[in-house]
Amino acid sequence: MTLHKLRTNTLLTIAAASMVLLSGCHKKVSAPPPYTAPAAVDTAIAPTAVLTADPSAIDLGQSVVLNWRTTGATSVTIDGIGPVNLSGTQNVTPSNSTNFHLVAKGDGGVAEANVRVTVRVPAPPTADLGTQNDLGSDAAFHAAVQDVFFDYDSYDLRADAQTNATQAASYLSQHPAIKITIGGYCDERGSAEYNLALGENRANAAKTALVNAGIATNRIRVISFGKEKQFCTEQNESCWQQNRRAQFNIDR
Repeated sequence: MTLHKLRTNTLLTIAAASMVLLSGCHKKVSAPPPYTAPAAVDTAIAPTAVLTADPSAIDLGQSVVLNWRTTGATSVTIDGIGPVNLSGTQNVTPSNSTNFHLVAKGDGGVAEANVRVTVRVPAPPTADLGTQNDLGSDAAFHAAVQDVFFDYDSYDLRADAQTNATQAASYLSQHPAIKITIGGYCDERGSAEYNLALGENRANAAKTALVNAGIATNRIRVISFGKEKQFCTEQNESCWQQNRRAQFNIDR
């Protein structure tokens, strides 16, 4: 190979290499991805709440102490009470069994707590059916339900008569099946017509005392005997006093 050809080939090789290099320099380069900032980290603390009751069971009318503790809260409410301090205690007197519900809110969310207070309500007394249907004996009736006595020409209840009427009402309340008659009596002095009216007034005075003590009027029947039926026939005050009365009997 001549020196001239060698130089020519060398120059061609260099030119080809240069073309390759130039071609590579013009190749498109991809752009880097855009910058994305890291997500913000929530540093707020979730609230907590605890609610207790001491005692948790009470009798009707008694009080209970609610005790609550919270963390991370900015506001606290209790159903039936309203907004309260973030932590604290409070006396309550529920009238029936109650579920107390606490809600604590904060920047980190919401927390809830519950406590139940049981209220024991006394059961009404159960009626004794045997007593309700038992009329009892006349002897037991008269031992508990005693006659009331009046002053001369009067139908006002004296203190002793009022006591007897109160005791009679107590016995009748315990024996609701018993119905009674009240007979009004007078001593022998005065006309028959006057004493019939006076006897009726005395019977009605005794009836009013029973009704005021809670006995139903439909359990009581009144009748006046005036001076027709005397318990004692002697002519003295002791005997007359026995005749001035309102007498109770079972109305069978």
